[in-house]
Amino acid sequence: MDPEAMDFPTPESDVESIEPEALKERIDGGDDVTLLDARMESDYEEWKIDGENVESINVPYFEFLDEEIDGDVLASIPDDEHVTVLCAKGGASEYVAGALADRGYDVDHLEEGMNGWALIYEAHEVTDYDGTGTLLQYQRPSSGCLGYFVYDDGEAAVIDPLRAFTDRYLEDAAELGVELTYALDTHVHADHISGVRKLNEEGVEGVIPEAAVDRGVTYADELTTAEDGDTFEIGDATIETVYTPGHTTGMTSYLVDDGLLATGDGLFIESVARPDLEEGDEGAPDAARMLYESLQERVLTLPDETLIGGAHFSSVAESAADGTYTAPIGNLVEEMEALRMDEDDFVDVVLADMPPRPANYEDIIATNLGQNVVDDDEAFTLELGPNNCAASQDALTSD
Repeated sequence: MDPEAMDFPTPESDVESIEPEALKERIDGGDDVTLLDARMESDYEEWKIDGENVESINVPYFEFLDEEIDGDVLASIPDDEHVTVLCAKGGASEYVAGALADRGYDVDHLEEGMNGWALIYEAHEVTDYDGTGTLLQYQRPSSGCLGYFVYDDGEAAVIDPLRAFTDRYLEDAAELGVELTYALDTHVHADHISGVRKLNEEGVEGVIPEAAVDRGVTYADELTTAEDGDTFEIGDATIETVYTPGHTTGMTSYLVDDGLLATGDGLFIESVARPDLEEGDEGAPDAARMLYESLQERVLTLPDETLIGGAHFSSVAESAADGTYTAPIGNLVEEMEALRMDEDDFVDVVLADMPPRPANYEDIIATNLGQNVVDDDEAFTLELGPNNCAASQDALTSD
């Protein structure tokens, strides 16, 4: 049974809630944070809130339903520090927090639970960007999704927008006094629902890679398709299409005014793409070889100072001094052993230890192809959880 649909007994104690943004501020500020996650163990193991100073404890909500809570359960929860309780949507956690408060614990609960956590979306300026105009990186900490917003001389473009934040891009453009001209996707995403079509409906020119159309995109005639070498002007800045297949056959990067290469899921600052989400295990070796060729011939041939900005970051990624998940190509070559391997070794390493595929990835791909129609609430639910679009970090970096 869905715990969020249950009618819980009313605890005697009232408990305060903490907004997701406030919790993240505590974590980012280096505070010691203790979380009691009241979801089922399987949900917890798949997706949880991490952090260097975060202690996370999983005790499912049903352990707190009896009037007499098991002593071992209570013993697992620190009674000498503040505890934030969380669940999926905020209902079960409010009850659990109240039950603990009745027993003298110092607690609050996370407002809207993990759903609220998934609504955090932050914009950080890429200060090391050396191109024309201003470049922002959007960050969604719940899933590690990244997007890019470049603006100059009254115009703007967003790369890899999320459908859930369509209004945010338009509001940011209005606040900055610019017109959002283009919305570009790097590929058919497998971990989140793209916002390109919805932005296109709002008058923004939607762009998808021409190379991705053959996967079965049903709406290609409604959008602009970008071929290798095509350019898009944003004020005095130029976005150039760079075809970089491997993660998918349509994978395309965008070189933002020679300052940053938005690599989608081709290359991240801590890993490279996984090659099995389009053709499965059978097609993964050929895709890995395609990825190797793209990296060696299309990406690593750019100047060393060119920044790389992927579409995701993982919990092990370290941000740059400006708070963005970007890094110069030259640094990545030094730090990531996979970028210095020959082709056969690269393929072996990438295929050796791939993580589980993203949750609901087949439904998400079908939705992004236009073959599956979901409303906004369904779309948001589909993409909850980790992205898992990168190969395992093990053995990819230097010791």
